Amino acid sequence: MSHIAQDIADFAKLRTNDCIYVDKTAILHELICDPGRSLYFISRPRRFGKSLMLSTLACIFRGERERFKGLAIDKLDYDWTPYPVLHFSFAGIKVETLEAFKADFRRCVKKVLTEADCKWNEADFPGANFAQAITDLAKQAGKPVVILIDEYDAPVSHALADIKLATAIRSELSDFYIQIKECAADIRLMMMTGVTRFTQLSVFSALNNLNNLTMDDRYATLLGYTDDELTTYFDAEMRRHAEVMKLSYEDYREQLRWWYNGYRFARWNTTKVYNPCAIGKTLGACTPEFLGTWISTGLTSAVFHYFENNQLAEQDYEHVEDVFEEDLDICELENIQPVAMLYQGGYLTIKDYKNNVFTLGIPDEEVRRAFNTQLVRKFAEKEDNRYLSVLSRALMRADFDTFFGHLSDLYAHLFYGSKEERVQEFSFQRILYVLLTASGFFRVTAEDRQAQGRADLIAETPERIFIFELKVDGTPQQALDQIKERGYAEPYRHSSKEVHLIGLSFDGQTRRLTGTAAEPLA
Repeated sequence: MSHIAQDIADFAKLRTNDCIYVDKTAILHELICDPGRSLYFISRPRRFGKSLMLSTLACIFRGERERFKGLAIDKLDYDWTPYPVLHFSFAGIKVETLEAFKADFRRCVKKVLTEADCKWNEADFPGANFAQAITDLAKQAGKPVVILIDEYDAPVSHALADIKLATAIRSELSDFYIQIKECAADIRLMMMTGVTRFTQLSVFSALNNLNNLTMDDRYATLLGYTDDELTTYFDAEMRRHAEVMKLSYEDYREQLRWWYNGYRFARWNTTKVYNPCAIGKTLGACTPEFLGTWISTGLTSAVFHYFENNQLAEQDYEHVEDVFEEDLDICELENIQPVAMLYQGGYLTIKDYKNNVFTLGIPDEEVRRAFNTQLVRKFAEKEDNRYLSVLSRALMRADFDTFFGHLSDLYAHLFYGSKEERVQEFSFQRILYVLLTASGFFRVTAEDRQAQGRADLIAETPERIFIFELKVDGTPQQALDQIKERGYAEPYRHSSKEVHLIGLSFDGQTRRLTGTAAEPLA
């Protein structure tokens, strides 16, 4: 019986331990056998299988055919010629100071080169040693060299809280990456991965023939699992988990998609993929609930470093429109836009692409809950979870006195980024949406489209459904009347769950919750 690999990113180890391997070797075969291309770059969020892909490529280029028995590439026309391989990973480089970075980067490069039996000149910089190693290896082997670079951007990303330091590190890395251009004639293939595309690094400006696969429709599913791949490779594991969760297999698959399947990485290829880390940990643990998995290992504090409170309060991150491709790259470290940080960090993904512009949104429920938890902390003056816990549990019990009391207290303590004299309804609605989503107790829909309009917010638990309507400078009764007149509750009338209508009113100038009302659906 094959095992689920929850934390193995080494292809050889994965195959030796008889772990499930979602076979991507046919796509890799297409890449490495393309006579017109040899220099590749791809960015994906953390824990998306980049390291495993590079490890797989290393085994292919070392000619280790025995590890690929039964896989697609073993049946294709690949000659399995071994090549010298230089495989770097910069994920753990120290960046506390520039001196610490230089020392640790030097150590890392030296280790890779000396393990490949390359000479190391202590008097030279890492870049010079790198270039010499490529030349020497190609000459000794009589074959060009394969270069694999994992997390090329990690040192810069980890230093973003100190822009001066990050800029200095970027400069040091540029001196290293420029050698790839200088030695291109001796390179069989170069594959570089990362989370962020820093366009001012020399590798992008110097390598005008670098093939960026990040949004290439042909390779949209190279990293991550498709729905069909889950069926092919994890059917037994999913059925076992469905039994543990006491769900039918169809309902289980629907909920699994809601939780983990929402990433789209191409313009026209609309295929969505699951985060492989989330699937491995979820099916491996096989607990009777879905939990945050990737987000607990993929969270990066740098994402939130550049946010202002007004951006958090006023932007609907479920639906970010009119985004150009250049908006998703990071050009100036001093002026990083939130949408670029969120997209490259995996907190936003492509929802649509039309007329040369993207619409982005939060990919899945796992990310939505974790992201909104961060927003709650930004919204409230006090950085604790008392609002979230008390509010959510009170609403779950339909204890409206407690819920309304603490909700009023919360709105009185919020920061509002808007510089307008009057806060719009969206800001109040957005905060409530964030609170309930982050709690983990509700499945929340904002602007629920219906025949006669849109309900402001629907929050659902296994026992109850809450339909919210908000009014600025109105009354809670007007809010309830609108729910009834426009039939927002009609789709839920025959549900086995309790249905409650909730009206909230706010003062647009004082920014306070001024009125509340709740009643069961008649």
